[in-house]
Amino acid sequence: MSDTHAPPDADRRRALKPVICYDPATLPDPGLVALRAARADARKTAEITVPPREGRCFDVPRGHFFRITSIEGPQVGDLNLWSAADPNERFFSGKTRALHGTHLTAGDRMWSSLPALRPMATVIRDTLEWYGIDADGGGVHDVIGTRCDPYTHHLLSGGKDYHHCCHTNLTRALMAHLDLPRQQAEPLVHDVLNVFMLTGFTRDTGQYFMKASPVRPGDFIEFFAEIDLIGGLSACPGGDCGDQHSSDKARCHPLLVEIFAPNSAPSGWSSPVPNGHSWD
Repeated sequence: MSDTHAPPDADRRRALKPVICYDPATLPDPGLVALRAARADARKTAEITVPPREGRCFDVPRGHFFRITSIEGPQVGDLNLWSAADPNERFFSGKTRALHGTHLTAGDRMWSSLPALRPMATVIRDTLEWYGIDADGGGVHDVIGTRCDPYTHHLLSGGKDYHHCCHTNLTRALMAHLDLPRQQAEPLVHDVLNVFMLTGFTRDTGQYFMKASPVRPGDFIEFFAEIDLIGGLSACPGGDCGDQHSSDKARCHPLLVEIFAPNSAPSGWSSPVPNGHSWD
């Protein structure tokens, strides 16, 4: 119901060339070769199975690796990361998106919230890297969605309550992991890395869309923990998110999280300190 009219120079304005806001070439080198070399002889120290429509938390010491794997069927997951030293430092999806793009893959990093703004984890391997960006503008492992939550569901469903949204699952998992009441745990839950989820924005209306994930059993995404981490993962109630989310109708599967300890630290690596910006 627009009541505006295009000005005479509308085409010229639209034809302006885009300018990348943050040049990725200026970011610190993630040292992917050294990280992969350290991973080669790492030994598994723990594993956690995240049941369908549920969430679990796990600890990853700095310098260790963790891998998320689809094990029984196509399934997407919502990943949160917190600093184990201070959970108020958490994954900053918006800044990560601005630095690396809408979808993450090997060599990209998950950055923490202000004022720390440092790498929390680096993606070292991604078996779905081949997918790229499709003709609809869709890609895998997005940092553009927020997370399905019971409040939006209540709003859009005419007042119905659903208790297995990813926000709910992550909140309950963090409550159990840190022995916190909901009122303290829930504000720590944040926008996610949508692991294995295939998403994008429509070209005509700019709306967030999802398509059935290309993930299959055995596919994984693997990370290097740059700092001591608490991870939280929800197996989304939408299954492969090819039809709907926040529903008990979708076919859902578990996800496997594995933790690996290297025999030695990656060559040249040191755990990043908080951002050095000074207000003085």
